[in-house]
Amino acid sequence: MPRPTPARPIKRRTFGATWWGQAWVDALEQRARLDPNRLPRGRSYARHSRVGALNVSPGEVRTAVLGSRDSAYRVMLRIRPFSDAEWELVLDAIAARAGHAAALLDGELSPGIADDARAAGCDLLPGPGEVGTSCSCPDWANPCKHAAAVCYLVADRLDEDPFELLALRGRSREEVLAGLRSRRASSAPARPSPSSGEPSLDTGVVARDAYAAWATRPAEEMPPLRPPLPGPEPGRPAPLVTDAPPGAVTTAVELAALAADATRRAWALATGDGDGDLALSPDADLARRAHTALGSTGVSGMARRSGRSDRQLVRLAIGWGHGRADALRVLDDGWHPPADVVAAARELLRSAAARVRRSGDHISLPGGVQLRLSPAGRWYPCQRRGGDWEVIGPGDPDPIAAYDTRT
Repeated sequence: MPRPTPARPIKRRTFGATWWGQAWVDALEQRARLDPNRLPRGRSYARHSRVGALNVSPGEVRTAVLGSRDSAYRVMLRIRPFSDAEWELVLDAIAARAGHAAALLDGELSPGIADDARAAGCDLLPGPGEVGTSCSCPDWANPCKHAAAVCYLVADRLDEDPFELLALRGRSREEVLAGLRSRRASSAPARPSPSSGEPSLDTGVVARDAYAAWATRPAEEMPPLRPPLPGPEPGRPAPLVTDAPPGAVTTAVELAALAADATRRAWALATGDGDGDLALSPDADLARRAHTALGSTGVSGMARRSGRSDRQLVRLAIGWGHGRADALRVLDDGWHPPADVVAAARELLRSAAARVRRSGDHISLPGGVQLRLSPAGRWYPCQRRGGDWEVIGPGDPDPIAAYDTRT
């Protein structure tokens, strides 16, 4: 039998794709004085989808991280929020430059904003002693590997929404924008009052009359109707100001999450970035939504309404994180991979000096790990946890590489 080719090296993912995300990582590793021995282990956890959705609020980040136990650990990351006086200095510094304020109003964080805030004595990025962590695991290090993983994934969150950096310092998007608008309004020149010699203000036109005039125009004069192009990222649904009525099947928080999910899917369709996951089966779509809600109370609500236990739904959510719907198929007892493909992979692993034994449609390896082949031809490492099999790493067409990427 020919000598097996070595598994190709796996590219390590990095954190911080934007300047502000990378600045956060640099601040953690160089300025915040976190335990350098724990940070590499945290990066490994972050790379293997062990962290749930991040819940960011002023001054803190909360989530759940799956370790070696069946239940997730509760992790909280704290960063010192600015005082009201410090926020006045920050907003004054931003408003002093029209370009900074305009960029923020458009949802962008200019590098100069951080520089001007620092010059005003209020550094947006964390310094020594400004980052605190807590975790329900037994490791007393600060940070433990679970909290360190959250620290790195905050960079991904900042890539998606730079306003989260301001939220960590104590002010929400709405509060920051309101402060900037009030400063712009107070600095705008006053309009002269109309006099008898000046024309009166335009009072506008009734909408019904405007539409009627438009409808009577000849067809050849009508401009072609084109839907507006979507923005560079999904919009944010308007927040609900009241909770759901008593007896409702969903809460205001869950309804807001559904609205945000629908917004992201509509944006994906409008930009041509996939099909918005509309072709998923009900179980796969449930796993997708549960993956975004990992670490929040939303998972329990989804599990209850779907007739599953929390652990069963978390198992599906973790599988989705490792390979989306393709990874979920290896947990489906109804899928049987081709026997000849499984046999060839088993011989390849055996020739690479791995102790291999057959287990039905799967390949059993040391450490209680099984390799399972998906319909797309990718091998996923799985392990029994809490009585059920769970996907524990990303898939790979090469069974040797798939075994090496297990968590």
